[in-house]
Amino acid sequence: MSGRIFTSFSIGLFTIIPAGDPTPNPCGLPIVLGKKGAFGSGEHETTASCLELLPAIPGIKGSHALDLGSGTGILALAAARLGAEAVVAVDLEEAATVSCRENVVFNGLEGRITTVCGELASIETQLFDLILANIYADILLSLADQLVGMTNPGGHLLLSGIPLQDKFDIVQRYIRLGCSVVDSRIGEEFATYLFVRP
Repeated sequence: MSGRIFTSFSIGLFTIIPAGDPTPNPCGLPIVLGKKGAFGSGEHETTASCLELLPAIPGIKGSHALDLGSGTGILALAAARLGAEAVVAVDLEEAATVSCRENVVFNGLEGRITTVCGELASIETQLFDLILANIYADILLSLADQLVGMTNPGGHLLLSGIPLQDKFDIVQRYIRLGCSVVDSRIGEEFATYLFVRP
């Protein structure tokens, strides 16, 4: 978001609302975001693709999810709005963690979303039903073994931030680890893939 002011808009089932603004009518599942903060107001094609694919993922209700590289926490908030029981939002940047924590409060989801400032290794003992990672392709490649290993059998990985020239490498890497592609969105510059772990 880079500190830009935005106005309410809808993506798929969700309506993104700046904190302090009135709720629009009609309104989808509301996600309230601070007007200034980390990356991820939902306008970028990678975030939008994730928000479009999220509602169709089976088993979100009652699930345990991870949002890696959470930024504003928009994907963590979306998963919680869809019924995820517990979401861990992890980001390396302290400013992003602070922004995410504020947004969790704005949405009244303190009991269901935990924010962590650090690397994946800090939570590597946990297992998740759903992993969300809208991050750089090289990180998705280098962390592939850990991400698949942290996904429960039958769980899903929603991966984005993948430049079109890197999509083949990403897909092949996760397929070699036993995952299957369930759905995808190919945008103008980036690709988003939904995998399932057997």
